Amino acid sequence: MTTIVRQATVAIADGIHARPSHALVSLAVEFDASVRLCFDGRNADSKSILSVMTLGAPFGSMIELRGEGVDAEEAVDAIANFIEDASNKAPNGD
Repeated sequence: MTTIVRQATVAIADGIHARPSHALVSLAVEFDASVRLCFDGRNADSKSILSVMTLGAPFGSMIELRGEGVDAEEAVDAIANFIEDASNKAPNGD
């Protein structure tokens, strides 16, 4: 199985905290692929909110995404684009 690897810089002003984690996980579960987020020696399952929240990736940090599965390229691209989009805030604008 091919692994899709991509780097993404966190553009979300407060980093990937609780609310962006929820939105990221909601996006990830739309895909069959398994995507892992790697930051500072830690790995997170993109479909687990607790795992993503505890990654602790602040604004400006570089995250490596590693995807496997039939739609891995699409999943990795979608999640990377989410991470790199500074407009991604809490659903209520916080």
